[in-house]
Amino acid sequence: MQIKEFRIYDHGRESLMKIRKELNRQLYLQKVHGYTKKAYHLNDAVFEAVINGDLEKLKLLMSSGMIRLSTEMRILSENQLNNMKYHFAITATLLAESSLGSGLGHDEAYMIADIYSQKSDKAAACDELQPLLEDMCLDFAKRICEIKKDDVISIHIRKCIDHIYEDLNADLSVKGLAAFTKLNVSYLSKLFKQETGQTVKAYVTAAKMDTAQNLLKYSDLSYFEISASLGYSSQSAFTCAFRKFTGITPGKYREKHLVYSGCSGMSGGVQSETGNQFRKTNG
Repeated sequence: MQIKEFRIYDHGRESLMKIRKELNRQLYLQKVHGYTKKAYHLNDAVFEAVINGDLEKLKLLMSSGMIRLSTEMRILSENQLNNMKYHFAITATLLAESSLGSGLGHDEAYMIADIYSQKSDKAAACDELQPLLEDMCLDFAKRICEIKKDDVISIHIRKCIDHIYEDLNADLSVKGLAAFTKLNVSYLSKLFKQETGQTVKAYVTAAKMDTAQNLLKYSDLSYFEISASLGYSSQSAFTCAFRKFTGITPGKYREKHLVYSGCSGMSGGVQSETGNQFRKTNG
């Protein structure tokens, strides 16, 4: 599950931290509880219509007034407008992430999310966000619809990619994906490399490491929680894989890149990679 950098333009560093923390909290809860395909800010039917590129259904839902941000949102700001803007940005990023499994390119998906997040940040009232949300949903759906028409990636490989991004904790070996798609192991391996340019193992590892890096930077999840959510057999296995991929340990990476240091799970010091706490450091 890849989480691209996005920007909130007028509210500064603290706002970005709040959004990042909430986004990663939602992604982690989705992994743990199996809600990986649901953007909790949107009605389920709307979300599915967008990700499936079903324009007719989406327009029907729009005419019925179904496309709107959920009212059951966590409070990220006491200011109602800012709170809506924060959740709009989270929704945009979750849609971008989920659209990857539908074949939308990584850069294109997050460019869309970034553009609409910029537009939402300029809203002067809450009701200005509603038409913007509808436009964003239609934009994603139209692009996904076109991709499905072109059928650049076969349905089998698209199904594999979707499964990878849905659950990084699952058996994502070639054998596991072959069982999931009901294809021959050697055939799937060859087809996956042919259509994505990467082996299954390399693709899955990159997806896990992208997610790990973002969780280390923008969440207060422990190393154990991160390793478990990504399907590693142990925290040490995760540490070895991370060091091999990035050249440094998760602890060093978090120490160097941590954006939000006021998280409750990290109060009292910096957590060690063995699950203990280092003593507090000055500054």
